[in-house]
Amino acid sequence: MVGRGRTGVVIGGGIGGLAAASALGQAGWDVTVLERAAEGGEIGAGLTIMANGQRALRELGLADAVRAAAAPQGGGGLRDPSGRWLARVDGAALKRELGTSVVGIHREQLHRVLREALPAGALVTGAEVLDVTAGPPASVTFVRDGERHTLTADLVVGADGIRSAVRRTLWPDHPGPAHTGVTAWRSVTADRWPLDLVGAVTWGPGTEFGTVPLVDGRVYWFAAVAGAPVGHRFADEVGHLRRRFAGWHAPIPELLAAAEPGAVLRHDLQHLAVPLPSYVTGAAALLGDAAHAMTPNLGQGAAQALEDAVVLGRAVARYEGDVPAALRVYNRTRRPRSQAVARASRWSGRFGHELRSAPLVAVRDLMVRATPATAALSSLARFAHWEPELVES
Repeated sequence: MVGRGRTGVVIGGGIGGLAAASALGQAGWDVTVLERAAEGGEIGAGLTIMANGQRALRELGLADAVRAAAAPQGGGGLRDPSGRWLARVDGAALKRELGTSVVGIHREQLHRVLREALPAGALVTGAEVLDVTAGPPASVTFVRDGERHTLTADLVVGADGIRSAVRRTLWPDHPGPAHTGVTAWRSVTADRWPLDLVGAVTWGPGTEFGTVPLVDGRVYWFAAVAGAPVGHRFADEVGHLRRRFAGWHAPIPELLAAAEPGAVLRHDLQHLAVPLPSYVTGAAALLGDAAHAMTPNLGQGAAQALEDAVVLGRAVARYEGDVPAALRVYNRTRRPRSQAVARASRWSGRFGHELRSAPLVAVRDLMVRATPATAALSSLARFAHWEPELVES
């Protein structure tokens, strides 16, 4: 067996952490996942997975299970608040370009597929990490049910999100996440949506609204507003959205009218504005948002975490017994691509819904409408083409 008794500890039981545990397990490693939440479930709302994310899931042997829980997205595109199309995406053309359709899935369903792929007992919930050392060997100290535990491992993976304690501990000079000036709301309809709906994004001045049909007939929707004060809360968040998007094209007002306040998530969006100089130190590696938290404008956050996991698993399998070499290759392979995606995503937000000046919005809309469909398709597919090749030197 590849791995020869190697041990790994993954801190964080989200999408990236569970995928990393699966990838390391495929390489023959004995992996423990430490998750702070008591249940180990990721509630969240929805997300789309493009071809690269699906390619990563195929490497993990989970593509079929995920597709069974996901809804292929047909044609969609960009609209303005009146409903006029700025750009259309032909679903069949996109599928021909990428080899697969984009799929929409509830985060909870994706999380369930990843969680069920792990061996029994691999996921330890209710574990509060107190300290991490990079070694080698690396070690993790955590408390669970009032008892303190320390694990020593050949590798520690920090997959603990944008406010990563692993990054804060092992990369103390990094400034951490920065606010983008954008506030986002996300939710999933409680019931099956009664009308046909295509996945689309609508841009207004300083605002955005998007819809993603899910496999069970429900709809994942998200809204974003630029320029809101950080930390500000409205007495009635859903009421604020209903007023803010009043008069926009259907089904936006209808979706907001049906929204249940307790099911709407609100976040001030953050990202790693300062790229990390390395994703590895000693016998520790960062993965997913802990390494390259990005804005959601390209819908690539989860896919990049899945790519990280696959590359990490391939690297440790290739360099059996030489963890430092494997981590060098992981860093060399993943850092340039993931940071390029993060930059492109941030630029997309600034060019898109963050524009608030009416003249600039008008010019942007004209530019989008004048872009040939083939160019728009190529732009959309830019980061969706991916093969899990290691960059050796």
